[in-house]
Amino acid sequence: MGILSFCFLVFCIHELVSAQIATEPSEVAAINKLIDYWGLKSKLNLTTDPCTPGASWAAETANPRVACDCDANICHITHLKIYALDISGELPQELFQLTELMDLNLGQNILSGSIPPEIGNLLEMQYLSLGINNFSGLVPVAFGNLTKLKSLSFSSNDFNGPLPVDLGKLTSLEQLYIDSSGVSGPIPQELSNLKSLHTVWASANSFTGKLPEFFGTFTNLITLRLEGTALEGPIPSSYAALTKLEDLRIGDLSGEDSTLDFLVNLTSLTILSLRSARVTGEIPSQIGTFPNLQSLDLSFNKLTGSIPNTFQDSQSLHFLYLGSNMLNGEIPSDIITPQLRALDISFNSITGNLPANFAKIGQSLNVVGTLVNDDGLLDGKASEISRCLLSDNKCTEKFPVNSFAVKCGGSQQISSNGVRFDDDSETLGASSIYTSSNNNWAVSNTGSFISNPNGPQYTTQTASQITGTLDSELYKTARVSPNSLRYYGLGLKNGRYNVELHFSEIQMDDSESWKGLGKRLFDIYIQGERVVQDFNIMKEAHGSKSALVKLFETNVTNTNIDIHFKWAGKGTCCIPVQSTFGPLVSAIHVSQVSNLSGSSNDNKKQVGRIVGITLGVVAGMLITASVFYLWWVKKTPKHMRVSTDSPKKNLTSV
Repeated sequence: MGILSFCFLVFCIHELVSAQIATEPSEVAAINKLIDYWGLKSKLNLTTDPCTPGASWAAETANPRVACDCDANICHITHLKIYALDISGELPQELFQLTELMDLNLGQNILSGSIPPEIGNLLEMQYLSLGINNFSGLVPVAFGNLTKLKSLSFSSNDFNGPLPVDLGKLTSLEQLYIDSSGVSGPIPQELSNLKSLHTVWASANSFTGKLPEFFGTFTNLITLRLEGTALEGPIPSSYAALTKLEDLRIGDLSGEDSTLDFLVNLTSLTILSLRSARVTGEIPSQIGTFPNLQSLDLSFNKLTGSIPNTFQDSQSLHFLYLGSNMLNGEIPSDIITPQLRALDISFNSITGNLPANFAKIGQSLNVVGTLVNDDGLLDGKASEISRCLLSDNKCTEKFPVNSFAVKCGGSQQISSNGVRFDDDSETLGASSIYTSSNNNWAVSNTGSFISNPNGPQYTTQTASQITGTLDSELYKTARVSPNSLRYYGLGLKNGRYNVELHFSEIQMDDSESWKGLGKRLFDIYIQGERVVQDFNIMKEAHGSKSALVKLFETNVTNTNIDIHFKWAGKGTCCIPVQSTFGPLVSAIHVSQVSNLSGSSNDNKKQVGRIVGITLGVVAGMLITASVFYLWWVKKTPKHMRVSTDSPKKNLTSV
């Protein structure tokens, strides 16, 4: 009986103490106002004290989540997560009354407006995630007050202006995610104080000036991403000290050239991408010996020399992209190792025979524009045409064609105006070339969607109707690429051509949700000239799943045309899912410009006859056409057509 009485007494004391410990009243009021403001009562109804022990909303997996820390007398709200629930509006002042917050996650919502300076009152903050929202204005200087921060994310927003120098005060910072956030200008020298950083995602921003030398002092760096900026080279030699790097992606640089010498000791790398980084010189043989290197992309540079034989001994390399350089020599005979999944050596002066085991990666091997003997990979006609793509080769065609049309990523279709778009449903790999059955065109893809949750997919489709067109089916499939997508017109009659490019954004949406915040940007080149930079389908078509046609003119002088869609590191990467970026195209129609002027004597003799016949029918045709036109305008939606003049500047894809 004594033991039972004692236990009962302990229980009563525990209950009494528990009843006396409560959440700070001002925080209770603040959290309830936040719940009302963001319409979360159906998901988070705090009928008891927010810091009640064992509450369902305090669990690690809860969303929304409210969790607390308590001392002997009072509890404080320290964790608040409202993640991917599409809460909207500006940040209310009540949020900043939760001054003990250590972890605030408001990522993947549609919050807007500027971030108030009161954010600097949350001095206990260690983890702050505001990524994938619609915040605007300047990045707040007050972030510099949060000196306990270990992780800061404001990626995929609509900020403007420079990074505040006060971020240099965050000396405990380990993770910085600011990619596609809208910031611009030079990267402040004050950030050199952030020696604890191990992860930096800063791609797809309008940074200017030189690549920061001081990044070479961040010797704890494991991940560094700086693609799609306006930064200038060279890549500083100080980066050779970053020996812990596992993921290095720098690209789309202007300015001075760099060599690859700084890489020699970065043996921990698993992903290395220096695409379009103005890299020159030879490829160091040491790179082929890196024990963990899985993906190497050195494409669109000015590399010279031969492919190192050390790649033949790699036990880890899965993807090797060396296209669009100035490499020479023979292709190593054993370069296709058991682990290799994709090899791109296109547009180099490489010679030799295909490796004996090339069939192992047959659909992921691209040798277009080289001197490699590609028997067995391409048929005779396609192989001959491939050599025509070399800039110094002059080609002729016995039976030239003057048009072709492709239904990108889908099956054959005849459009409402009678154009037959060829089937283009062939499965492509991470480095592929496919030639149509009629040899009128070819398509190549290079690049791998490393983080795609659905695996490697280079086409996309939708069941939704496409607006603004009579040919909805034409836009329901598309080819996509994480890097470079090229269509070649083959065996064409030389002359002037119309190029009609069809687009509809069918992967991203424009809904009132965080899933509608994605931005796809890529460049378009025709015959090596950049005709559109930072092309945004959804912006120009005024929404997703809406048809858009862009028109160009170009010259064909060597029986071929090269239409190149190229990702330059810009836009968002991961909305609505990982690996949603890069070029997308729905259909292509290329046709020779009609030449109505006759020069022969026979033509001159026929002019009177033609004019007489024509005048006899023109009046009737005009009447009929006028009636039809008025009916068409009134009843029928049209493609949105954007006419673009032929490019004047001679830009290259490198």
